[in-house]
Amino acid sequence: MTAQHTHAVARDADADAAADRAGTPRLKPLFRLAQRLGQAWNGLRTRQARNGDYVAQVVAYRGYGTTERVRVLGRVMYARPGLHGTQDTFNNFRGWVSFTSVPIQDADVTVEIGATRAVVRADSGGVVDAMVEVELEPGWHDVRMSAEGAEASVAQVRVVAPDTRFGIVSDIDDTVMVTALPRPFLALWNTFVLSERARTPTAGMAVLLDRLATERPDSPVIYLSTGPWNAAPTLQRFLGRNLYPAGPLLLTDWGMTPDRWFRSGREHKRENLERLAAEFPGIRWLLVGDNGQHDEAIYAEFAAEHPESVAAVAIRQLSPGQAVFSGGTTHDVGGVAASPDVTWASAPDGAGLAEQLEAAGVL
Repeated sequence: MTAQHTHAVARDADADAAADRAGTPRLKPLFRLAQRLGQAWNGLRTRQARNGDYVAQVVAYRGYGTTERVRVLGRVMYARPGLHGTQDTFNNFRGWVSFTSVPIQDADVTVEIGATRAVVRADSGGVVDAMVEVELEPGWHDVRMSAEGAEASVAQVRVVAPDTRFGIVSDIDDTVMVTALPRPFLALWNTFVLSERARTPTAGMAVLLDRLATERPDSPVIYLSTGPWNAAPTLQRFLGRNLYPAGPLLLTDWGMTPDRWFRSGREHKRENLERLAAEFPGIRWLLVGDNGQHDEAIYAEFAAEHPESVAAVAIRQLSPGQAVFSGGTTHDVGGVAASPDVTWASAPDGAGLAEQLEAAGVL
């Protein structure tokens, strides 16, 4: 039995198991069929990519961790040459081009960081999200990711010092980047049309986050978004070009996931906040978001369950029109009331948030 056949059999078994978790008995056959159609479509695209001018490549993203364990992030895919270049070498592709890449499923990826060498496995979407045991000093470290027959890639991981007591978690859309479009159009416009050069930073937010990072240089900055991994290179370039502090992106799958019909952005944020609380029990996080979707409710729930892990919550207020477009409200009073012991700041821009956080002693 070949390795490809073994992977195919394993994927069929995973699809059957996922169908059992995907809802009512009537929907399970449909879910199983959708999974298999998806596999067939990916197989077709893979053959086309191999026969075309696409190249196999590993794209490493920034990660984070402790002096003993780090979370490495990346993707394995067939993509156009130059599509996933660095900020300095990037050709100004439109956003839709990043979705022409084809994931390489279940690839074995070699991770090299410091004196450590480990082999991890990409998932069915080509995403690498794995923990690696290390022995590293605090600070930034290079991590090299490679796979057989694919171009290698180097990124960095932020190793957090054991005595660090403060960190920042920030949303992206409508928080550090102005969108102000109805969500269906927003997803299409930002993902498929705009390059990062055409996106607008939220007034004062880069200054606020940079000030926090400068005054607390040992504090990690993490960008937690419901955006798809396909958009990661574009988002990284946007953040760098607009002078936001460097930090890993925690993104998610787009569309159908291995065990549900649709991805849940709220669950993605909740799960990663819970994970950060467990990985860094000594850190209190400043949670930065907006009131256009569910950030207030998610942060309030997390603060109620883990008050020791929350330093403050900073919410960028959208205008009434922006909030309606984005599918939210202008203020989530219930969310704030649910966690009265947590410092809450709310303002339409970074300058207003900075003023309130400074008054509260957070900044």
